[in-house]
Amino acid sequence: MKKLWIDGQSAPSREGGVRRIVNPATLEIVDEVVEATAADARFAAGRAAAAQPGWWAVPAVERARLLHEVAHAMRQDRVELADLLTREGGKPRIENLDEVEWCAACFDYYGELARHSYGNSVPPVAPHQVNFTIKEPLGVVAAIVPFNYPLLLLVWKIAPALAAGNSVVIKPSELTPLATLRFAQQGLAHLPAGVVNVVTGTGPAVGEALVDDPHVQCIAFTGSTAVGTRIAERAARHLKRVNLELGGIDPFIVFEDADLDVAVPGVAWARFLNSGQVCTSAKRIFVVQSIAGEFIERFVEHTRTLRVGNGMDPDTDMGPLISQTAIERVEAQVQRSLGEGARLLTGGARLPEAGPGWFYAPTVLTEVTPSQTVVCEEVFGPVASIQVVRDADEAIAAAARSEYGLGANIYTKNLEWAMRAMSAIKAGTFWVNDPLTDNDAAPFGGMRKSGMGRELGEEGLDAFREPKHVHIDFVPERKPYWHPYRNRRGELP
Repeated sequence: MKKLWIDGQSAPSREGGVRRIVNPATLEIVDEVVEATAADARFAAGRAAAAQPGWWAVPAVERARLLHEVAHAMRQDRVELADLLTREGGKPRIENLDEVEWCAACFDYYGELARHSYGNSVPPVAPHQVNFTIKEPLGVVAAIVPFNYPLLLLVWKIAPALAAGNSVVIKPSELTPLATLRFAQQGLAHLPAGVVNVVTGTGPAVGEALVDDPHVQCIAFTGSTAVGTRIAERAARHLKRVNLELGGIDPFIVFEDADLDVAVPGVAWARFLNSGQVCTSAKRIFVVQSIAGEFIERFVEHTRTLRVGNGMDPDTDMGPLISQTAIERVEAQVQRSLGEGARLLTGGARLPEAGPGWFYAPTVLTEVTPSQTVVCEEVFGPVASIQVVRDADEAIAAAARSEYGLGANIYTKNLEWAMRAMSAIKAGTFWVNDPLTDNDAAPFGGMRKSGMGRELGEEGLDAFREPKHVHIDFVPERKPYWHPYRNRRGELP
């Protein structure tokens, strides 16, 4: 059984239980972890608080070196981490090998940024004065991470948090904690004790305790809009900083000039990546009428070529959904949409031939309308919902109608259409002809109900620090505007 990671070492729980981690492809037990309690979370937060001042005191060049060592350790352990991610989460192994490399690259980026980003010089308002800002860490950051990208969405939080001088307490998803524990032991153990801590358990037990703990100054969360809203409400009682990356019902427009040899597999990848369990996946696909027939025909044909199976098989394109609850939810959403008038072109059922796990066929729905379930709710599964629109104007207007705003994609060579869509659609990231590609140096996050705050880029670093203005007058002197005001009567109008 895997223990917690607190104060730089494996640690037992304080009266916690045991949770079995199930392989969603085989339904076999991968390992067991501690089911931690609120007391464990509070203890970890206390150790993080004790370690944070010392970590902030480490010179930036040394802190950068230590972050680069994290990247090196991840690359050295890439195969083991990817295998563990595949067995506990189900994603194809090739995707998990990519995930580990993306994590290492993120640590390298923030290792460099930590060396030069500290504050700014500000022009003074009077002679013999100097003004500047320094950016200081918030303190202890609680990183609450989902199952779908257990390491990547963790690293997007803790790499900038550590670079800024914070300590962290990590609560991984109770479904996928194993790779996080291994990462802590293999990739983060060289950091000072208490700087990084991992507490495994549920949201009600561990997550809520971290949100409420007085040692925690910031909660960085990725997950559903409903849970993120509750976290924001609890954090507001204590005026804590929150950084929320929440759900999305992202649009993807295929304009009439799109190259279908690129657009068909591109849209399919943007929807079926990680079995559709991606917050930025293309959940509302709009295709202009003049090319819709050919696009849909080719899209269905391409979808039927995708191989569904165990992620450890190198020929697998799509693994299982994460749990029984997840597959039942997707089944219910598809059935409701069919009852609402959607048309099923392929898929729409479980795939027992793929294995004993929670496999669901990649699914294509057409005749979808804006009021149907698959458009109004986030479908966290491999369901492509295609809406045919009259022209570019209708496509842009339809894509822009949403309470969410995480990401948006388009395929076009027409600069006018691209710029009009970019201007009209509220989205934290807007991809043109290259779906779902991220850049460590550029900010990532949502608008509207898709979240608040940003990860990645310098904006991601600023999410975990606050500015202090320093004002120096190097010629101490009595100011003419001090008391007594009677000396200033001549200035009155």
